[in-house]
Amino acid sequence: MSFLEPSDLPPTGSPDDISEFSRELNLDASRPTHAHAATIAQQHDSEAVGALIRADNLIAGYFPGVNILNGSDLYAKEGELVGIIGPNGAGKSTLLKALFGLVNVTSGSVLLRDEDITNLRADQLVKRGVGFVPQNNNVFPSLTIEENMQMGAYQDPKSFKERFAAVTDLFPALGTRRKQRTGSLSGGERQMVAMGRALMMAPSVLLLDEPSAGLSPALQDEVFVRVKGINASGVTVIIVEQNARRCLQIVDRGYVLDQGKNAYTGTGASLANDPKVIELYLGTLAKA
Repeated sequence: MSFLEPSDLPPTGSPDDISEFSRELNLDASRPTHAHAATIAQQHDSEAVGALIRADNLIAGYFPGVNILNGSDLYAKEGELVGIIGPNGAGKSTLLKALFGLVNVTSGSVLLRDEDITNLRADQLVKRGVGFVPQNNNVFPSLTIEENMQMGAYQDPKSFKERFAAVTDLFPALGTRRKQRTGSLSGGERQMVAMGRALMMAPSVLLLDEPSAGLSPALQDEVFVRVKGINASGVTVIIVEQNARRCLQIVDRGYVLDQGKNAYTGTGASLANDPKVIELYLGTLAKA
């Protein structure tokens, strides 16, 4: 058996390596402290009173003993558009799934109009007015647009005509192309179908998981315009987005998640211009 000698190792300590290492140390040192987290929790408790939907101190994960959310809070008031941003693996999508009963919440609570809905099944949440659009596999590609809408209204089929008319007011192309198979649509068009289907049960709150993912910049812009339109129609929207800068431009309030906890919260404009948020989470994208 042979062993490596120090001279066999690749050279280390190049200026670039040292600079990057120092930068990472500086970023770690500037991450929110426990005192900062406590302040955010107190702010949540005082501001979330009367919210349409709120989550308090959620601890949740996909496997027993392995938590993705580590005490996350969130609220949205009637008619608000709320965004959730943060680095990969921060727990953004997990938070949405916890709200929609797709991830087991082991501690904390989710309230809808002060009713405890923690860990309710998705079909029960839809009846109560919560809609959810996942990032992937969010349409039935073998079905037509109209059939996808019928699936969205499966709990109340008698309302189909009325609800389809309301949805096509928001998405006119869904009406004119209602007989087209969804599998033949572009990625952006499929997102419209997915959002339209989620609106067929007239939700009071709509959860969107990265609706712009994988789309061209032009189609991303169209999705964000559509999200604003949904919100303007009276639906409270909570959106998770990797396109942090664009997300903060359209939301009323935003949350920055880091390691399953709330790192920063505020209006979209205040977060987009916060030096610490820019340095830690937005980087050069926010400065462009």
